[in-house]
Amino acid sequence: MKHAYFFGYGSLVNRSTHSFIEAHPASARGWRRAWRSTALRPVSFLTALPDTACEIEGLIAHVPNDDWAALDAREHAYARVGAAHQITHPLGNTASSIAIYAIEDGHHFDPSLENPILLSYLDVVIQGYLTEFGEAGAQRFFETTTGWDAPVLNDRAAPLYPRHQTLTADELTFVDVALTRLGIQPTDGN
Repeated sequence: MKHAYFFGYGSLVNRSTHSFIEAHPASARGWRRAWRSTALRPVSFLTALPDTACEIEGLIAHVPNDDWAALDAREHAYARVGAAHQITHPLGNTASSIAIYAIEDGHHFDPSLENPILLSYLDVVIQGYLTEFGEAGAQRFFETTTGWDAPVLNDRAAPLYPRHQTLTADELTFVDVALTRLGIQPTDGN
């Protein structure tokens, strides 16, 4: 029996942010992550952009009850794009239908001071990558993501990201060091 799957490349890599039981490490050829803004959300978030020279890691997960409508509602700021031919995964023919969610061309723009990256969101994403792919995989996340010139709002003390998680001291240090290497100093919003 064939099932519908989707490829997650941001917060969905952190299994603590969802209840998708059947999730597996995977990679997507021809895509790059980018920090972008839309009129649909007040902060910047990750999207996938076509890039033939790039490959990103993430998880594929079974669409619960093969109900795309419910998942589309969760991912309302994105369009669902068929990507089975670009995804490498361990499931063989069982997962022949795989989609990736990406903001449609013309519907996103560069992050700004009014639409910063939330540090609590980045923390969740990196915690997922550290768990699934180790430090090397988390570092690849930073390398295969663009838009790092965006402002980063330090909201750790009062997280604005609704699915925020508690990170260990080592996880926090990993994020902070990676941002420092990129020349990013999170702001407090003032």
